[in-house]
Amino acid sequence: MNAIRAATVADAPAIGEIHVASWQAAYAGLLPEEFLARLSAESRAASWARRIGDPAIPGRVLVVEDGGDIAGFAAFGPGQLYALYLRPEYWGRGLGRLLHDRVVEELPGDSAVLWVLATNERAKAFYVRQGWVDDGACQTETIDDGRVTLEEMRYRRSLP
Repeated sequence: MNAIRAATVADAPAIGEIHVASWQAAYAGLLPEEFLARLSAESRAASWARRIGDPAIPGRVLVVEDGGDIAGFAAFGPGQLYALYLRPEYWGRGLGRLLHDRVVEELPGDSAVLWVLATNERAKAFYVRQGWVDDGACQTETIDDGRVTLEEMRYRRSLP
C-alpha cells in the first residue's frame, strides 16, 4: 500500500540514502563519476534533518511509502518544487507521479517553477508529462567547491 505523509526528522537517514542513490543513478554519465562516488548519504541526511526540523526554514518535505518503506521524497515551498527523488528501484512504478500530484495540490499560489539539469532527459520528460513547460530560463550553478558545474533549465506550470 502506498502512502504519502509529511517527513519527520526520523526519516532523514532514508531521505539521505534516496537522495544519493537517485543522483548516482540519474546523473551517471551526466556528472563526473568521481563526484557521484563521493556523495555521502550521511551528509545529505544531516542536511535534511536540519531542514525538516527547523520551522524557520520555509517549505515542506513529503515522503512516499510503499509497504511501509520510504520509496521517495519531495521538497517544496512557496512557488517552487525544490526536489523530487525516488529510489531507483521504484522508478517507472507510478510513485513519482503520485508524489508529484500531491505536491502540486499543496503548493500555494497559481503557478510554480522547478529547475532541472539540462541534460537529464528522463526528468525533463517526466515533468512535461505532468504539465510543466520549459519557460526558457536557464542558470548555471557550481557545486563541490566549484569543481562541478550544473546547467539547469526552468520549468513552470499552473497550479489547480
